[in-house]
Amino acid sequence: MQFSTLIDDLAVRGWSVQRAFIPGHDSLRLAEECRRREAEGVMVPAAIGRGGSQAVHEGIRSDRILWLESGQSAASDLYLQLMDALREQLNRELYLGLEEFECHFAFYPPGAFYKTHLDRFRDDDSRSVTAVLYLNPDWQPDHGGALRLYLADGESLDVAPDAGTLVVFMAGEFPHEVLPTQVDRLSVTGWFRRRAALPLSA
Repeated sequence: MQFSTLIDDLAVRGWSVQRAFIPGHDSLRLAEECRRREAEGVMVPAAIGRGGSQAVHEGIRSDRILWLESGQSAASDLYLQLMDALREQLNRELYLGLEEFECHFAFYPPGAFYKTHLDRFRDDDSRSVTAVLYLNPDWQPDHGGALRLYLADGESLDVAPDAGTLVVFMAGEFPHEVLPTQVDRLSVTGWFRRRAALPLSA
């Protein structure tokens, strides 16, 4: 797969939207896996924060998640391999020093949302690039659920969560939110991570 347009976008403006990034049948397999995991009851309410400060705050975000791991399924493994190839090319062309990719299924039931936030923690800069793949065929404008990305020029960009669309952006630079959805909304949300900078000594 060619990543050149995506990488050019990141270099110039810090974000990219790639329609039909993966074939429809691959998106469908991931969506089926996400729905199966939700039906099995293994997806958990998403928390905010990290480490010991993690907590569920449904007034801030109300999705349910399940982390993807190698060997979990053929569909997941294929996606993880694709993201690893992207990681390697990002390192070759943008010298980002990305060491790994982590991601989870995100299931938003009707009424769910995620208020405006940044993906990089204040005390940990290891999350470098965000990548969100959407898994929703036949999405309609009245379904809501758009990703609203706040851009550097003060404008905002709304991206419909259409199946196969990949949104990539620099994790520490773009506040964003998920608008309330009227129907089930599925995605794979992930981050390319680099080694965290050591805190400065006093």
